[in-house]
Amino acid sequence: MKHFLPSLCLLGSLLLRALTQCPVHTSEFQLEGDHLIGGLFDIHHVDGPVYHDRPEAIDCASQPLILSSYRRFQLMRFSVEEINNSTNLLPNVSLGYEIFDQCSDIQNFPGILNLISVNGLIQPWGEPQKNLSSVSKVIAVVGPFSSTETLSVAPLFMMNLIPIVSYGAASSAFSEKVKYPSFLRTVHSNKDVIEVIVNIILHFNWRWVAFLNSDDEFGIDGQELFIKRIKDTEICLAYTKGLNHNTNYSKIFRQIEAQRVNIIIVFVPKMNAEALIESAIQLNVTNKVWIAGDTWSLNKKLPNEKGIRNIGTVLGVSQPVVTIPGFSNFIYSFKSQTHCENAGQQFCNQFCNCSNLSAEDIISMDPSFSFPVYSAVHAVANAIHNVLQCGDGTCNDNITAYPHMVLAELKKSNFTLLNQSIQFDENGDPKFGFYSIIFWNHSGDTEEVGFYKFHPSAHFFINKTRIQWFTDREAPTSVCSPECPVGHAKKPDGIHKCCFNCEICLNGTYINSTEDPYKCINCKETEWSAEGSTSCNLRVVEYTPFTDSEAILIMVGAWALVGLTLAMSVLFAINYNTPIVRSAGGPMCFLILGCLSLCSLSVFFYFDKPTVSFCILRLLPFILFYTVCLACFVVRSFQIVCVFKMAAKFPKLYSWWIKYHGQWLVITGAFVIQALFLLIGYSCGAPKPYNETLWYPDKIILSCDMGLKANSGSVILLVSLCSLCFIFSYMGKDLPKNYNEAKAITFCLLLLILTWIIFFTVHVLYRGKYIQTLNALAVLSSLFSFLLWYFLPKCYIIIFQPHKNTQQYFQGLIQNYTKTISQ
Repeated sequence: MKHFLPSLCLLGSLLLRALTQCPVHTSEFQLEGDHLIGGLFDIHHVDGPVYHDRPEAIDCASQPLILSSYRRFQLMRFSVEEINNSTNLLPNVSLGYEIFDQCSDIQNFPGILNLISVNGLIQPWGEPQKNLSSVSKVIAVVGPFSSTETLSVAPLFMMNLIPIVSYGAASSAFSEKVKYPSFLRTVHSNKDVIEVIVNIILHFNWRWVAFLNSDDEFGIDGQELFIKRIKDTEICLAYTKGLNHNTNYSKIFRQIEAQRVNIIIVFVPKMNAEALIESAIQLNVTNKVWIAGDTWSLNKKLPNEKGIRNIGTVLGVSQPVVTIPGFSNFIYSFKSQTHCENAGQQFCNQFCNCSNLSAEDIISMDPSFSFPVYSAVHAVANAIHNVLQCGDGTCNDNITAYPHMVLAELKKSNFTLLNQSIQFDENGDPKFGFYSIIFWNHSGDTEEVGFYKFHPSAHFFINKTRIQWFTDREAPTSVCSPECPVGHAKKPDGIHKCCFNCEICLNGTYINSTEDPYKCINCKETEWSAEGSTSCNLRVVEYTPFTDSEAILIMVGAWALVGLTLAMSVLFAINYNTPIVRSAGGPMCFLILGCLSLCSLSVFFYFDKPTVSFCILRLLPFILFYTVCLACFVVRSFQIVCVFKMAAKFPKLYSWWIKYHGQWLVITGAFVIQALFLLIGYSCGAPKPYNETLWYPDKIILSCDMGLKANSGSVILLVSLCSLCFIFSYMGKDLPKNYNEAKAITFCLLLLILTWIIFFTVHVLYRGKYIQTLNALAVLSSLFSFLLWYFLPKCYIIIFQPHKNTQQYFQGLIQNYTKTISQ
């Protein structure tokens, strides 16, 4: 059975030969030579799957003819003839070929088995490194064209390291040398084609694209590479579909239209592309940009189809059109001779049925992949040249060339062919060539409008002014969502990053579209931004300096308070034994006046840049010594009430108060408790500088964080003392008119309470730099309320009404009040 299929095909060929009178040497598919090169070309193509109910070979000649592939087939024949006619490359050595029509991706194995056979037999090796002459009849193979064909047949050549130099298999899988050690190619891989396509898309700012690929190794590889390549770009794949002979094109175009996609990448072989574009014309698909892969961008048929202008604009990536010198003459010479296509001892699929083609038909066909074929044959010839150590018009006859030796030299290729340096990289991929970017103009021709060069470094260029868009002037757009206005962030809408809603960035945030267009970034604490900003501005730092006019006035007021307290202390000291001084508190007056002076120290620390020490001293002197002041007034209010109301009713309590100096115990206790509260509070959370940034977006107000939670005990004690003082003083409001200390204290407390109510109301509504000034003013007002409304009237009596500052006058007031309450 191992000889069955080859023998069956050979028998059929012999029968055909018996019916003809043509000589052997006229076969297009065979040429005898010292070294044979295999050739695999898809001259015909099986349109759809072929089903068999018994083993049989495919008759390729009965399948549709691919003219462009037939042109490439003739180009290989020309290349071999050119090499044989050369006296420099392989002197005294002739090249032959054995070419097969690979019309099926997976069912053309008889031809492959023929190539790897010797004398019609395929023998497994007995031992390694022996019987190298029985490896194969060919020393290298040029082809196949498609990636799927190559995947099918390559393993049969890989096992014996028979070089395959493909002129069209672009799948990136073949770059894996572990799987394909003897595979090389003269065409760039799909990765490079995808790179060019993505650069075209990025150049025109297209973001919303469809990718149609053939449902085979070539197309699937291209799709995977495209998805990987656009991962970190702004391009979104809106729609993708694999095409085959059963594809419903109407459904595909409906889905593309539903997605509002204007850019369609078509990564398919020529046959699929023709079916797709013809369907688009029939289904009246309009106003699209079609990006063609290199397999069909130079198609000669489609640009002249009726209605092709209606589908939109066609751009493409193509192999550069290289004119092969002498090829046209070869075709004319070949077609002028009389040939019999079934001549020679032919094997299966070495029959073309192409005799009706003229030389003009062949020459005018799609020239794609011409140079890859030409360079592949020359690469093999140059490798043989190196193996045989050719030079000076002769080759070494003592060297036997084997496929693995040719492979080693192929990998080291470095020669010039038509001004191009032919070299391969470590993966067997070409280090030469570039891609043209073409446009189908309105005359039905392809026009080059740009290029993409890979070596020595990547260089992309496209002249968009030469492209005639279906929109007449500017390039069409293709986006899922229009770009957001300046200062807006993108909010994703669905799974695609190209689909989004726009949200304006709020105050204090900005958008940096180059870094992250999907997020509004918060400004730093020292910066601000208006709504819809793309950057932040430095905030204006504000505080009240010592040189500010308001600060100067308040500090002058503080010094005035100190001066007044000092003057009053001197006046009270001089008149210490008078009734007015005694009724005001006697020695307690000096304590109150001294504490009021010490409280005024806090005022000076509300100005200039806040520091930790400044923030502490804003509160510490005021709270500590104002506590003593309030405690003194609590005691004074209590004493007034006791003297006139409680002495008669509670004599024991009054005697205990006098005996143990109750007033000083209360004052000392209040001072000690407040000092402990402050110590604990400052240990837990001392006041510290604080930047107010929330109230004013464009300003930083330097202030202090007073740590009210940590210092809440101190505040509660102050409020409690104030409340007790108010209660006791209010109880004594009906005492003698001229000796009514309680009324004066009540009035002072009302001023104190009103001052802080006003301040806290303003503080709730305003947080600008002048809030510190207002705070200092509230502190100063609290001090002046007692100084002016409690002590100043007494100073007035001492100085201007001395007759009221006598013992007799005071005793008269007391006696009158006693008579009044006894009645």
